[in-house]
Amino acid sequence: AVLAQLSIPALFLSICGFSAGSYITTIGVDFKIRTVEINGEKVKLQIWDTAGQERFRTITSTYYRGTHGVIVVYDVSSAESFVNVKRWLHEINQNCDDVCRILVGNKNDDPASKVVETNDAQKFAEQMGIRLFETSAKENINVEDMFNCITELVLKTRKESVAKQQQQQQSEVVKLSKSSKRKKKCC
Repeated sequence: AVLAQLSIPALFLSICGFSAGSYITTIGVDFKIRTVEINGEKVKLQIWDTAGQERFRTITSTYYRGTHGVIVVYDVSSAESFVNVKRWLHEINQNCDDVCRILVGNKNDDPASKVVETNDAQKFAEQMGIRLFETSAKENINVEDMFNCITELVLKTRKESVAKQQQQQQSEVVKLSKSSKRKKKCC
């Protein structure tokens, strides 16, 4: 199960020259950087792979600070993996303010071993207000699309946030200039 979860970042990073074979099993958190171009804008992604393992749960909470996007990955051939998604999303909500999230069902290349049905995962994603992707790191299905989607969501959210802050600052401006009109005396 860990290999599949690690294969998504490894595959995505291999597109830009990282060797997938040199990607080491996560012990805690693995950190990689990739620059992508989205709608003509260059974006530097810092990818922190925590592997979602229970034994690393306590250390992963420190990595939530400053996070703009989270990809929650489950294994479509493991019902237990899908059940854990709700707990991870709860933990993300507890540790992050206004973070973009997407749900990813990986190992979607072997229909015979699939136990988490697309319809069930889609209903859950809709209830949580997040987008669902089904991927296969093994067959390179939807991996780049999924990373592009989360990147676009983050960019959109950050631009909206900046615009909102600018609008609030403009409405709080107090004019301190002296009036050029002379007021009439009341008496």
